[in-house]
Amino acid sequence: MYSVNNTINIQEYNKLQINKLAKTENLEIISICLEKDAIFPEHVSPRDVQLIVLEGAIDFHINNEEYHLIKHQHFCFPKETSHWVKSKENSKFLIIR
Repeated sequence: MYSVNNTINIQEYNKLQINKLAKTENLEIISICLEKDAIFPEHVSPRDVQLIVLEGAIDFHINNEEYHLIKHQHFCFPKETSHWVKSKENSKFLIIR
């Protein structure tokens, strides 16, 4: 069945917003929306991750390093690695794992 979903487009900039867009046995796609200066607290992922910035700019913290990511950049990191995110401006990004 085909479907169109506007979740990413209408997701509001209100602190931290998390929406699961799709989930199967082998794949999960999550839309994250961070208001400027909001923090996605430290956590780990159960799977290897592909992160794609759709809008804005974020500081991604992992292994005591900080990566400045902007719109349309892609970042990948391994499962079970502690990380956290702070938005530099209103930002949206996808987590694919």
